[in-house]
Amino acid sequence: MLGGLAGLMGVAAAGPAKAQFPLSGTGGFGGNAAPLPPTWTPPAPVDYLAVARRQLAIQGTRIGQSDRVGVVDFGLASSRPRFALVDMVAGKVDLYPVTHGRGSDPQHDGWLKSFSNRVGSLATSRGAYRTSDYYWGANGSSMRLQGLEPDNNNADVRAIVVHGAWYAEPQLIQTQGKLGRSEGCFVFGEALLPMILYKLGPGRLLFADRLTQTPASNFAPPVPGTENLIRATAQQHLPVKAD
Repeated sequence: MLGGLAGLMGVAAAGPAKAQFPLSGTGGFGGNAAPLPPTWTPPAPVDYLAVARRQLAIQGTRIGQSDRVGVVDFGLASSRPRFALVDMVAGKVDLYPVTHGRGSDPQHDGWLKSFSNRVGSLATSRGAYRTSDYYWGANGSSMRLQGLEPDNNNADVRAIVVHGAWYAEPQLIQTQGKLGRSEGCFVFGEALLPMILYKLGPGRLLFADRLTQTPASNFAPPVPGTENLIRATAQQHLPVKAD
């Protein structure tokens, strides 16, 4: 398994590491992404390099490799490239799509509503993680994570890891306006995964939080009586398990 992963990583290292997902004027990748409220004004862009530097300083010696940092901005919808792969040496930031947990988005509208560290919540946890060892699991090549803060210290018990899946493929954004949801794991499209595993390999920092200030309307609960309608509508364009 390690030999196979090394081969994949070798291929990833030889290829370009640039984000290839153009933004649209509606806050997504085009397709069926819902338009933002007319009163919405774009938030100030997040300085992911500054966030990475700050979090490396906070975590100190607990992070052995400081050349690259992953920063996930869950203030953005899953239709946006919100995983920032930060090259601390070159000062370069590349952005890629990543999922959030279904427990954080029960209406499946593409917006993370809340974080949870509770076992069984199926939600995303916020905070700093240290990337750990590679392994081959039910989702193929994967990487374990160690939660370093009270908000994510159940990551190992909850099996919160980095892996790939078809429901995280960027092409889904073109057809349904969002990615599918995980059970709290950081899930990437299968074509992206080898590069992510290679560049964010063991001993590095992964930091997740709501960094972009998102319109409050995106966190409002559904109108009573429409919960099932919202969910059924979301599933119409999804294969059975991409929810």
